[in-house]
Amino acid sequence: MKQFDTNIVYNVDCIEGMKKLPDNSIDLIIADPPYNLSKGGDWKWDNSVKLDGMGGNWNKVMQTWDDYTLESYFEFTRAWLTEAKRILKPTGSMWIFGTYHNTGIINVVCQLLKIEIINEVIWYKRNAFPNLSGRRLTASHETILWCNKGAKKREYYFDYEYSKNGDFSSDLLKSPGKQMRTVWDISNNKTKEELLYGKHPTQKPLKILKRMIMLSSKKGDIMLTPFAGAGSECVAAKETGRSYIGYEIDPVYVDIANTRLEHAVCDTLSLLDLDNDSQLPDERKSDGTVRESDEKPSKKSGEYQQLSFTLEPIKEGQ
Repeated sequence: MKQFDTNIVYNVDCIEGMKKLPDNSIDLIIADPPYNLSKGGDWKWDNSVKLDGMGGNWNKVMQTWDDYTLESYFEFTRAWLTEAKRILKPTGSMWIFGTYHNTGIINVVCQLLKIEIINEVIWYKRNAFPNLSGRRLTASHETILWCNKGAKKREYYFDYEYSKNGDFSSDLLKSPGKQMRTVWDISNNKTKEELLYGKHPTQKPLKILKRMIMLSSKKGDIMLTPFAGAGSECVAAKETGRSYIGYEIDPVYVDIANTRLEHAVCDTLSLLDLDNDSQLPDERKSDGTVRESDEKPSKKSGEYQQLSFTLEPIKEGQ
């Protein structure tokens, strides 16, 4: 038996952190690994010069943690995915962000490790940065792989009812009452509150993270993010009533994440709402159906305490 604490962002390398967790102990993993795209020129835009469509200041990500050789990136990917598969429950899901720089490698490693890819999702960003060189198409999407750990019996949780009937009104590609498709129209804009205490150069909006969490986990489940950055995945987990574990090697971002989490509130009134502020105070059963809650949850009930779990590893197939 091993004991581990939840609702913490650890200042530790994710591979070392995951090695301390028991087999089959995590319900959901959202991974935003380095894309290995810190190559080439140092592109940036200073909006002191006004041009239509350019928006605010921005710069291309150029970070030492995002610069690998092909061989070292393959081995890095194999190492963290090996641990991620081991700790993920048979009923769990894993979502992995990427672009053409790294998704091919992640796909190959998943196949080598017999991690099943459920879907490849295209995250379409209407507000994508323009292409300044004029020598290629404007990149306006990222790729997300939705995976489970792979087994003869598919046990991963999927809230099909929510995927059809949740409120996704800002997604112009999602028709109300229709099945959710694998192209998601979600702006990359972050709200003022998401950036209030600091930001990470590859920070994802809470809107897309909450969609992943609501599709593939239940309230009270444990979400783990190996590359926590400024803590967005953990904030999304807390605000949707899940426990979380985060790993981040940069103490500056750990501090930002912890500050954000101190101010995050578990808003049970809007758990089914990714895009707007509608209130749907229902509780979903494990089979995806809805039952009336005995009590109406309070929007102010944001207390969230650290939990400790002692688990016996679950043997695959049980």
